[in-house]
Amino acid sequence: MRLSHVDDSGKARMVDVSAKDDTVRIAVARGSVSMRPETMLLITENRNKKGDVLQTARIAGIMATRRVPDLIPLCHTIMISGATVDFVLDEKASIVNIEAEVRAAGKTGVEMEALQAVSTAALTIYDMCKAVEKTMTIENIRLVSKTGGKSGDVQIED
Repeated sequence: MRLSHVDDSGKARMVDVSAKDDTVRIAVARGSVSMRPETMLLITENRNKKGDVLQTARIAGIMATRRVPDLIPLCHTIMISGATVDFVLDEKASIVNIEAEVRAAGKTGVEMEALQAVSTAALTIYDMCKAVEKTMTIENIRLVSKTGGKSGDVQIED
């Protein structure tokens, strides 16, 4: 198998996507943050001293989609047409589940942008709650689906 980011002599390169057709691209990623019940209660009751944890994490995740080429070498700058970051709270298990969906119409996919959104949202939750708990764990960040492009639609079992 040949890696697309490496030329024939083994040197890193940015893939030339100029000949590709523009298609609608959608990627969905998920992850979670596990914590103690007391920390979850601070989030659900919006009593964290730093402010609204989930709204701050949502904004951070959306903003992160635009920073991917600055953080991950050889990623293309993509004109993102839409991004959402949503949370499902499992209060019984003290887990914040995170899902990001990123959309664009272009020559390359938005998988890294969706993964970056989830990662940054999770890190923001950790940062905003670390004063009350340093034992939180960020877990299972993964791509769950992507559409568009030459490789077509991919649905990963979740």
